[in-house]
Amino acid sequence: MNEHGNIFDPSPRAKDYLARLSAFMDEHIYPNEETYHAQGQAADRWQPRPIVGELKTRAKAAGLWNLFLPECGLGAGLTNLEYAPLCEIMGRVSWSPEVFNCSAPDTGNMEVLVRYGTPEQQDRWLKPLLAGTIRSCFAMTEPDVASSDATNIRARIERRGDEYILNGRKWWTSGAGDPCCKICIFMGQTNPSAPAHQQQSMILVPMDAPGITAKRMLTVFGYDDAPHGHAEMLFENVRVPASNLLLGEGRGFEIAQGRLGPGRIHHCMRLIGLAERALEAMCRRVQARVAFGKPIAEQGTIRADIADSRIEIDQARLLTIKAAALMDTVGNKAARTEIAMIKVVAPNVALRVIDRAIQAHGAAGVSGDVFLAEAWAGSRTLRLADGPDEVHRETIARLELRRHS
Repeated sequence: MNEHGNIFDPSPRAKDYLARLSAFMDEHIYPNEETYHAQGQAADRWQPRPIVGELKTRAKAAGLWNLFLPECGLGAGLTNLEYAPLCEIMGRVSWSPEVFNCSAPDTGNMEVLVRYGTPEQQDRWLKPLLAGTIRSCFAMTEPDVASSDATNIRARIERRGDEYILNGRKWWTSGAGDPCCKICIFMGQTNPSAPAHQQQSMILVPMDAPGITAKRMLTVFGYDDAPHGHAEMLFENVRVPASNLLLGEGRGFEIAQGRLGPGRIHHCMRLIGLAERALEAMCRRVQARVAFGKPIAEQGTIRADIADSRIEIDQARLLTIKAAALMDTVGNKAARTEIAMIKVVAPNVALRVIDRAIQAHGAAGVSGDVFLAEAWAGSRTLRLADGPDEVHRETIARLELRRHS
């Protein structure tokens, strides 16, 4: 086992990235956390924070850019297994993935364009996304239906000559609040009469197209996540060229499955890094505080919390590594059980560890003075994002029963 808690021996290339990324975090990310939050209190919180732009320039110059993409020439050329410890390190600070152009939903949207985009679509949208000069959003979830079952999606994409007309109401369109967001991937029905998984399509929609209205920015346990934001969006007779359609009519689910596999595991990797940092904070806190005549670290319940946290983090990491390795060797579809398992495990482990750290910090734990309250809110959201726990458990159970039928 290496110093980062992983049992596999990274390749020389991965070791090099790991060392350089860790050094960058130490030199530029952690020292600027206060600056980031201070800039977030500016008059217009929905403008990109200058510190992020400055650090993006540094990260790009350092060759720490688009680390998530396995395609050489576009990204770092790393496998999922090699990327896992890098993603974990970035996850320790919620906003740091953007510095390396490795943040959702841009990562998933870039993967869609790499795999399914036409040369023209890639030239117009993928190139600036890879360069980090624009950002993007993904509009699937709808407020009027249970979107955990994507066959419920009711937004319409209707062909009219050389155009498609879009109508629908979306919400939790993450990233739509950022003024740098220039392109949206929109999922809707092109043929309501087709078989359930061939009704939906995905299309590229410029954010400045007439008929798009951002109704409001939603909050997550009181956090609005500016300047990123999670928008409720109204699409009213939005016209886009037919050439903006991705892959073909009725292939939205095919694209979604290709997009969600890597995206789900990236969330899990980042959550493990967040849980690791919460455990570190808890250990420092309990050794620095005295209650009832002795350091809190000597209290039996605290020691049990620390032990349980270490056990759970290492278990989650091992399962994530297994899923990443299977994705590399047998493909995302064959690894769907492990992807579903880690998608259930990682957010719940992170929540438990962060909750223990909050308790150990006392009143400070629920304040904005430490990162824990915001970390808990973000982790709780990920029990719903990319599919709720119940959907993933159903997948796991169905596949397990099939093995024994």
